[in-house]
Amino acid sequence: MTPTDFERYRGYLLFLVRQQAAADLRGKLDPSGVVQQTLLEAHGAAAQLTGLDSQQRLAWLRTALARNLTDEAKRLRAGKRDARRERPIDLDASSSRLQAWLAAEQSSPSQQADRGEQLLRLADALTALPPAQREAVERHYLLGEPVAAVAATMDKTPAALAGLLKRGLQQLRQTLCEPE
Repeated sequence: MTPTDFERYRGYLLFLVRQQAAADLRGKLDPSGVVQQTLLEAHGAAAQLTGLDSQQRLAWLRTALARNLTDEAKRLRAGKRDARRERPIDLDASSSRLQAWLAAEQSSPSQQADRGEQLLRLADALTALPPAQREAVERHYLLGEPVAAVAATMDKTPAALAGLLKRGLQQLRQTLCEPE
């Protein structure tokens, strides 16, 4: 596998980091750095990953990303850590929410591979949205937060948030409907 083979997972991994980064670290954490470290490790393990199908490769990447995100969180909290407040990072849950948003259950290997490709395209399309639209869409549609709660968190009125959601969904539809 070449480095460009791993680049196709960048948007997906960035989405997972944005979803799982603890609120107290969001201003300090560099999601791109954590993803870059994960992709570097994947490049180093390319021979091991060559024989895996796309679902197994995604599972390997999620595991490596969770480890790197945990390490970065520990580094950023050094000296301020309280073991009682730590909680595990569950990238599989974020990935499952993203997959559930895409399609109903599919069972054949070709359908699973197609769903994996759609998942990567959706993650890339989300990453391409302006930050406020991306956060609004992810919080409301992927995390299931009510509009009022998302509006309060983002310091927006519900009407302003509705506009962000509408524009974000329009952009996603346009991007996802374009042929590759």
